[in-house]
Order: sequence, then structure tokens, then C-alpha cells
Amino acid sequence: MVYLVATPMVSLADESVKIQISGLKPNQLVTIRATLTDDKGISFHSRAFYQSDTAGEVDLEQSESCGGDYQGVLPMALFWSLKPEKPFYRLMKRDVIGSPFRVTLDVYNSCHWSTDAGVQPVASQTLERWYVAPGVQRIQVREGRIRGALFLPSGEGSYPGVIDMFGGTGGLTEFRSGLLASRGFVALALAYFAYEDLPNVLTELDMEYFEEAADFLLRHPKVAGPRIGVVGVSKGAEIGRA
Repeated sequence: MVYLVATPMVSLADESVKIQISGLKPNQLVTIRATLTDDKGISFHSRAFYQSDTAGEVDLEQSESCGGDYQGVLPMALFWSLKPEKPFYRLMKRDVIGSPFRVTLDVYNSCHWSTDAGVQPVASQTLERWYVAPGVQRIQVREGRIRGALFLPSGEGSYPGVIDMFGGTGGLTEFRSGLLASRGFVALALAYFAYEDLPNVLTELDMEYFEEAADFLLRHPKVAGPRIGVVGVSKGAEIGRA
């Protein structure tokens, strides 16, 4: 019997997963396939081909992928090489608090570029990848002009504060703030256009808006001042450097 063991089965999305297969024949070729369905029902998948060692085992921390979506010894590549069935669609967690990404790992005999409905895996396991640790709180922010979501670490005491901003697509993106709070930061996921009553189009930047957001964060009793950090991508990074 073939055994697939992936640990931990429940983890934060930025934690490493150890994947091992045993019970194979010596030097047997297998396909490992990862799949998940996002919050909008879009499917993502990745696959890689491995050859077992003389003991009939594959350990992704030591074994080299010989093909598929990547090659080499890359223990987490099944996760970061996930690609959408719908072209140009980005994998992004939207329901940060309510549910994890559930990633199913399947092992197939031989090499399979496409998996027909009639081809059954010889071993499977489903993992939960969360974007918040137990006890992290999410608070909707509608303070004056400020719009966003505040993520608070569990436990007493004060923590470093950080404003978290994304780029030119607008709206509110929260998954990074959830992970930051899980690692001991008070994180403000800040929207600055195309969200609620904020401007629909980014035509100009009102820097006082971001100063108000900084003041709001510094006033929070869980934030250890007198300084806060800023993390940003694309336009958010430009704002952080301004």
C-alpha cells in the first residue's frame, strides 16, 4: 500500500509542509498533484514527477522533481506553482477569517500530464492552509475617512504596528495582514480607492488620508509606538515611500 504523509495537516499559509511518500516500488515514477478551489470557485492545480529511491520512498525535502511544473529539489513548489484553470486569474484569499484554503495532494502511478476521471490516485491527503492563527481578531475599520480592516494578535501586551497596502487594483486585500497579525503585528489592511465610499478611480493621492491612518493605528492601545511600519506592493509601495 502507498502512503502519503504531509505535515502539518493544519498550518498557516506561510509555513512549510513536509511531504513524504512510502510504499512504492524501488525507482518507481509517480505524479504528485496539488489542487485547490478558491473562494470564487476557481480551480488551481500543479503537478510534478518524482522517482522513488531504492527503498520505494519520496521525500520532497531531498528528492528531485524530474518534470512537471518545476524541476529540482523544491519542497514547497507544489504550492507556489499552483496555476488557475481560468487563464490570468490570481490566487488570492478573500475570506481570511472564515475558512482556509484546502489543498488536496494526490499521488498517481507513473507520469500523468492530465488526470482523467477514470484515473484514481493511489494515495491522497487534504491540508488546511489558514491566513490567521487561532485568536487573531479582525475589526472592520470605518474611522472618519479611514476604511480597512484591523487585525490584532491574540494575547495581552503591545505589538509593533504596520499599515498594509496593495496596488492599483483597488479594494481591500486582507490576507497579508492576517498573517502579519499571526506573527505578532497589529496590522491595518488599508483601502484607498474602489472600496465602499472611497473614490472609485485613483486620480490623485491625498497624503493626509494616509497620515490619518497612521495616527489611527498609533492611537490603538495594542500598538507599541512611537513608530509604525508600512508594507506595500506596487502603488502601495510608492505610497509607503512618499
